[in-house]
Amino acid sequence: MSGKYLMVGAGLSGAVIGRCLAEAGHAVDVVDSRDHIGGNCHTKRDEKTDVMVHIYGPHIFHTDDEEVWDYVNRFERFMPYKNRVKTTSKNASGERGVFSLPINLHTINQFFGKTLNPEEAATFIAEEQADLSIEKPETFEEQALRFVGKDLYEAFFKGYTIKQWGMAPSELPASILKRLPVRFNYDDNYFFHKYQGMPENGYTSMIEKILDHENINVKLSTTFTREMSVHYDHVFYSGPLDGYFDYELGRLGYRTLDFERFTFEGDFQGCAVMNYGEEEVPYTRITEHKHFSPWESHAGSVCYREYSRAAEPADIPYYPIRQVKEKELLNAYVSLAETTSGVTFVGRLGTYRYLDMDVTIREALDTAKSFMSLQNSGQAAKPFFVSVI
Repeated sequence: MSGKYLMVGAGLSGAVIGRCLAEAGHAVDVVDSRDHIGGNCHTKRDEKTDVMVHIYGPHIFHTDDEEVWDYVNRFERFMPYKNRVKTTSKNASGERGVFSLPINLHTINQFFGKTLNPEEAATFIAEEQADLSIEKPETFEEQALRFVGKDLYEAFFKGYTIKQWGMAPSELPASILKRLPVRFNYDDNYFFHKYQGMPENGYTSMIEKILDHENINVKLSTTFTREMSVHYDHVFYSGPLDGYFDYELGRLGYRTLDFERFTFEGDFQGCAVMNYGEEEVPYTRITEHKHFSPWESHAGSVCYREYSRAAEPADIPYYPIRQVKEKELLNAYVSLAETTSGVTFVGRLGTYRYLDMDVTIREALDTAKSFMSLQNSGQAAKPFFVSVI
């Protein structure tokens, strides 16, 4: 039997789940409060420069999941792209310079004015920089000091983290820093993943093709209300978890981003991402969007200065904070959601987790598969197919 299903949100989660259900013969409506598809992955050509702009900040696709890689390439050809991040900060002598991230052999030699080989650099960091008295790091700061020492921590992580999260690194969990590697070679590729790339015509083009199915109907500039649910067999909700319940228990905390957009005739910074590690520089980074499409050539350039701050009710939520207070409120909302039938909460906002794009797609594919399996067996769908705590 075919059913009628509603996807709330025309981003990756809604598009992928909707496509899976549509291909199985179900009728799918997709609604989004914005006037475009793609969510925060939305891309659009700048009319003046013809640069493909990542409207809500850069999104770089990287994964080890071959099925997900094949899935996205089914809808849009992915071109080779390696994320090589640079950072402007002060070196060990207090002089400003440009360094490579993640910290690698070039960064170490340049920062300390040395010519170390890999073995020498590893010994230098371990014996002369790392604070080995910290045996079990519990905070971001302790992890950084244990990992790379005071000088590199203060140059590359301390100020940036304060700006990004609005709190001292000593208040953040060590797990945040564990994602950042240190390499004792000259590899400056930010990611380790087997598959890395950018969609040739942008993410919006890819998502348009995912949604291009006779059983899918997309309605933009449409705000979801729970009253809509009565017209559907099930709802897949990728909006804010607390928003579904009209914030009745309070608002979950998020960081949001402000972008100061500017154009430049020529090449502004020579790379896609330039971080600014110093706390006195108010923005966290500058992104130059034409460098996200290195197979294209543009005379002009579109850049964003990026500022992070606490999200207000009218802001776009980007990064879930997930500190103790937020986790307590999250537990309360999860308990409320688990007593709510007819809806599954998905995606970054629906599960209140920071998710990379490949993980979002993987969970969407798994959610659709699990949902249809439960339906075929006559069981009720679950509100969450993954743990959100």
